[in-house]
Amino acid sequence: MKSHKQWVEQFTRVANLIDEVEVLQEFVREGDATEEDLEAQYDLSLEAVEELEFRSTLNRQEDELGAVLEINAGAGGTEACDWAEMLLRMYAMWAERRGFKINELNRQDGDVAGIKSAELEVAGDFAYGWLKGENGVHRLVRVSPYNAQGKRMTSFASVFVHPMVDERIEVEINPADLDWDTFRSSGAGGQHVNKTESAVRVRHIPSGIVVECQQERSQHMNRDKAIQMLKSRLYERELERQMEERSKIESAKMKNEWGSQIRSYVLDDRRVKDHRTGHQTSQTDSVLDGDLDGFLKAFLMHHEGSNGVED
Repeated sequence: MKSHKQWVEQFTRVANLIDEVEVLQEFVREGDATEEDLEAQYDLSLEAVEELEFRSTLNRQEDELGAVLEINAGAGGTEACDWAEMLLRMYAMWAERRGFKINELNRQDGDVAGIKSAELEVAGDFAYGWLKGENGVHRLVRVSPYNAQGKRMTSFASVFVHPMVDERIEVEINPADLDWDTFRSSGAGGQHVNKTESAVRVRHIPSGIVVECQQERSQHMNRDKAIQMLKSRLYERELERQMEERSKIESAKMKNEWGSQIRSYVLDDRRVKDHRTGHQTSQTDSVLDGDLDGFLKAFLMHHEGSNGVED
C-alpha cells in the first residue's frame, strides 16, 4: 500500500504541474502572465516528468528494498585498501545525502591503511534499486601518497550489492542447515566489544554462503542481523536463478584487476567515467564526496533501454 500510494502521489503531482502549464499558457495569451513565468513552469514540469520516468525503471519487487553493500580491496596492496575505504566513504556520503540510514555491519582493516573488506547496510525505500548497478570492479588512478617516488598508481576494489530482505519477503531457512561460530570483534568499540565473543559467523551448509556480523554489542543481536543478511544473500541468489542473470553479473564483475572495471576514477586527469554507459564527469572530488546520482541514473536508464530493445 505504501509503495502504490507513493506512485499515485508522484503521478498526481506531475499531472497537476502539467495542468498549471496549460492554465499559465492561457494567462499569457490574455496578458495576465509573462513568457518567463510560462518557461519557468514548463521547466519545472519537464523535470518532474523526467524524474517520474526515471523512477519507473525501479519497477521490480526487490528494487523497493534496502541494500547491503560489500566492498573488497583488490590488486594493489596498501593503495587498494585505501581505495576501498574511499569507496566506503563515498557510498556512505551518497546515502546520507538521500536520507538513508547507514549501518556498518562488518569491517576488516588493512595492515597499513584503509580496509581489506567491509559491509554496509543502506536502509531506506528503493536503496537497492538505486545501487544495484554498482556491482563490479572500480578502478582508481592517482599519484599515490604511499609511494615515496610519487608515482602514478592504479588500484582496484570490487563492489557487490545485495537486496536486504524485510518482512515483505519470506525466505525459509532450516536451523539444521546453519553452522555457527563466534569470535571477538576487531577494531574500535570499547572494552566490552573487544573482550567478549560478541561477533558471529554463520555458514549456510547447502549453499556455502558465509556471513559475518560484528555490528552490535550483544551476540544475540548480531545473530539476528546475520540471519537477515543470510536471507538477503539467499534471496538474491534465487532472483538470479529466476531471471537467469547470474552469467551477466559475473561477467560484469570478472576478475578484480586490470581490464575488468565498470568505472574508472582518474584523479590527476580529473575524470570519472562509467565504461558501460559512457557517462563521465570532471568533478572527481564531488563524486568521491557522494555525488553519484548522475552515474546511477545513467546506468538505470541505459539498462532499462537495453531491456526494452531485447523485449
